[in-house]
Amino acid sequence: SPPGLLLLTSFLLHVKEDRASPTRLVCDNRLIQKYILEAKDMEKRVGQCQALPALRCPAVLPLVDFTFLQWKSKSNETKRREILCDLALLVGAAAGAQGQVSDECGARQLSQLYRHANSFFLLLQTFSWEAGHWEPSCSPHSMEQTHITSIFLTYRQLVQGKLRFFFYDLAKVSCK
Repeated sequence: SPPGLLLLTSFLLHVKEDRASPTRLVCDNRLIQKYILEAKDMEKRVGQCQALPALRCPAVLPLVDFTFLQWKSKSNETKRREILCDLALLVGAAAGAQGQVSDECGARQLSQLYRHANSFFLLLQTFSWEAGHWEPSCSPHSMEQTHITSIFLTYRQLVQGKLRFFFYDLAKVSCK
């Protein structure tokens, strides 16, 4: 998938080889703004699809809201792990919804969301400040939704919120 592959490639090209720490990726604020605009665009386009059915099996979505003071008090590694948990649920929700949507418009948007969320997921697994790797056994706060548009709303909120602030925090450390 060219957009997902391009996203992942651009991320990986901007990671230092000596240790998995981001460089130009987080230092160039235009990149995260681009991903926010893409998330908004996907959400808008899925809203324009004709009569999307309710999901038979509800999608389990992460609760991605946060308070800025709580977020600030966490280490970058804790933030990374939290976002990975959120992305794991989103990738699973998009994959599950794809199997339930026969509408071409909705299926196309879900496929794009899946690729983008999975690219972020794969990328964030390469960044690590603590010993050990991310374990898929996390249990973020979640909710069940039967509306396909909720998956897109959650993804946009994650990119616009936690992911944007995470990149901002990394930029303060990595960009001179």
